[in-house]
Amino acid sequence: MSGSDKKAPTPDLAEIRRRINAIDEQLQSLINDRAKIAQQVGVAKGELASAVDYYRPEREAEVLRAVLDRNEGPMRDEEMLRLFREIMSACLAQQEPLKIGFLGPEGTFTQTAVYKHFGHSVRALPFHTIDEVFQEVESGAADFGVVPIENSTEGSVNNTLDMFLTSPLKIAGEIELKIEQHLMSNFKGLENIERICAHEQSLAQCRGWIRENLPHVELIGMSSNAAGARRARDEDGTAAIGPEVAADVYELGIMVNNVEDRPDNATRFLVVGQKLLAPSGQDKTTLLVSTSDTAGGAGVLHQLLQPLSENSVSMTRIESRPSRRRKWDYVFFIDIEGHAEEEPVADALHELEKRSSLFKVLGAYPKAIG
Repeated sequence: MSGSDKKAPTPDLAEIRRRINAIDEQLQSLINDRAKIAQQVGVAKGELASAVDYYRPEREAEVLRAVLDRNEGPMRDEEMLRLFREIMSACLAQQEPLKIGFLGPEGTFTQTAVYKHFGHSVRALPFHTIDEVFQEVESGAADFGVVPIENSTEGSVNNTLDMFLTSPLKIAGEIELKIEQHLMSNFKGLENIERICAHEQSLAQCRGWIRENLPHVELIGMSSNAAGARRARDEDGTAAIGPEVAADVYELGIMVNNVEDRPDNATRFLVVGQKLLAPSGQDKTTLLVSTSDTAGGAGVLHQLLQPLSENSVSMTRIESRPSRRRKWDYVFFIDIEGHAEEEPVADALHELEKRSSLFKVLGAYPKAIG
């Protein structure tokens, strides 16, 4: 038998398990060491009012980008990011868990976005409306809020945009969440499904799969996917469609994963807080601007945005909304690359402010990671 035909020796299973146990011990020890050092950060900062005073989103973004840069596999970047987010979340919660308000109820994609961004060692507080989320963060009852801002197929969430017309809150982060819809119930067998309850958008996003696999079931639109999951929990023959977190909250089994028709469907969420952030190295800035004559056509908008072009600042998004000041008057929400305090963005904004009748930096925050 030639050397190339020889089989590699079969690994010793007991030895493999011994090595895994040894690594687990090291990991646990290192995680506790990190937690102890995190406590020292709190001591170094002195007596602060609450958990939000210890939390630095820009610093967290730097740490997570370093995780991505170091990762050489075999674990995927997504999984490595999730592990480190949870470690940082748990370390921060030693002081006091962050309180995160979100557009509820429990079991929605917005709650999934909360856990993706902040980890599970937070107090996630569901509220009925986007207005309530803003109010609770403004009052200090919640440290941050998470609200949807746009969907890749459905477009902008106008209620969120409109809140920034009067709210003093600042954008402290963004979250991009791939929308994965799962079919769930408390029984087994597709043949036992009589009806599917879910939000109208989720039903629409899964209509092709439903038509092909369950053409005869009744489709019932609900106020939220969470409401559909509650009904599936309590009602025989009813299944729901929604995120994995809904199955967890309402103790349902997932019958079929990823029943959405478009695998590229995603929603972007904003994190709102009370302070502008320092630069993290890879940032975006969101502006609210207007001129005294927004009814003047394309020439007025071109003149307003000219400082961005002159300073080579990239604009990634622009959205217009009624200003609520007078009839046919509009404001513009603009996302640009870079941080408001750094060049060349700072120069561009200085000139843009001079051309605007309304100018407000809504936030300068780390780009979404993972």
